[in-house]
Amino acid sequence: MELVASNRTVEVPAGTSVNYYQSNPILIAGRWIEEARLAAETENYLGDKLQYLFHIESMELWGPSGGDHGVLDPTQQDNKTDFQKQNVKSLIIGDTRLVRGWATTGDWTGPFLRLSYEGGPDSQLAKAAGGLLGPSIQLHLQVGSATTTSLLTVPYNPISHRYEIELWNYPGNDLHTKLDSKGAAAIARGELVIRPDLIQGTWADFVREGKDGISMTQVAPAHTMHPILPLTIEVAWANAAGSVWDSKGGANYRFQYNMVYRGWDNYLGVGISESPHGGVGFLHYRNLLSNYFGNARLEELGREMEPWMFNAYGKKSATPVPESFFTMDYMDLHILKPGCSIGLHRHRDNQEIFFLMDGNGLMFCGDWCQLESRERCLEARYLSPGSFSLIKPGGLHGLMNTADENMSLLMFGGYD
Repeated sequence: MELVASNRTVEVPAGTSVNYYQSNPILIAGRWIEEARLAAETENYLGDKLQYLFHIESMELWGPSGGDHGVLDPTQQDNKTDFQKQNVKSLIIGDTRLVRGWATTGDWTGPFLRLSYEGGPDSQLAKAAGGLLGPSIQLHLQVGSATTTSLLTVPYNPISHRYEIELWNYPGNDLHTKLDSKGAAAIARGELVIRPDLIQGTWADFVREGKDGISMTQVAPAHTMHPILPLTIEVAWANAAGSVWDSKGGANYRFQYNMVYRGWDNYLGVGISESPHGGVGFLHYRNLLSNYFGNARLEELGREMEPWMFNAYGKKSATPVPESFFTMDYMDLHILKPGCSIGLHRHRDNQEIFFLMDGNGLMFCGDWCQLESRERCLEARYLSPGSFSLIKPGGLHGLMNTADENMSLLMFGGYD
């Protein structure tokens, strides 16, 4: 991995402290989610299953405290007991925002994907065009392996001041009769579009029945809302005439939903075991994380050790090496009061699990640096009781209590 040039670590002089109540980035990220406008009414979506993706253009981290406050290179910050270092100071996001989830109307529930692009004069496309872009722009889109054969027209939304399109996997041509005036108007102006060729899969694909002994990585792998497999989305934007592009120099932007999220509905495999370990009766199990069984994401409990990272034994290697197991230095129970949050931060070396026991929360994960396979993004989705997120080394993460009751959380992993 290589640091992106726009990253910066802000020094905190010895004897001073950071005011985390001012311009806190996780609260700002929460506002980005509040700003999201969906095409139909609230009742047409499963709200607790919405997933958000924000393109990170640049990021600032707070530096260490105390005597090593001048060590600003995150790869050289070896003090594992300093919890200030590598907290996020600020994030600047790009022009593209994405939302995916489940839409519903009548007896139908299916996946949708919403794409949104900055509508003002400061977007990359507007700057390239030399001014405002007019009532619509165009979009080249690839969702997984499914791609557009012609450009999509994306209308301007005067409410959000963004160009927005929402694609539904709806099986018929009567959707306008199934929605109220808001959804019908979105269809009429081209904001809500039926595209089952791009948005694939059904709600029934992942029902529990009939899945015993089957790896979920093999079930409906092209599904837009697959509970295990990451989803890659390739995007390029153009003005209405198709004469000016925001396409990352022709390479196209590659966004990816890839949070490691597991629970009762997100698992590698399920089954029933009779007389478990010599007991009596039957055990119904769901395998959540594993280095076994030949699944498509082998050794997901392991990590790739970069030269600046400490391994499980506190040593470093001069060359990158794999470590095939999960190391743990602590196990904590946490209570987050309503309105409280664990701020956006990263750990240089170790993995960590956020397991929600009670309450509801908004989990954030993201990339610390630019990766070859995708754009650097911040991903957000809701945790429900019995679900958890696994944070890989270096990954940004944070958690916000979005309910009016206490959140109970089990956390375990390695420091730093």
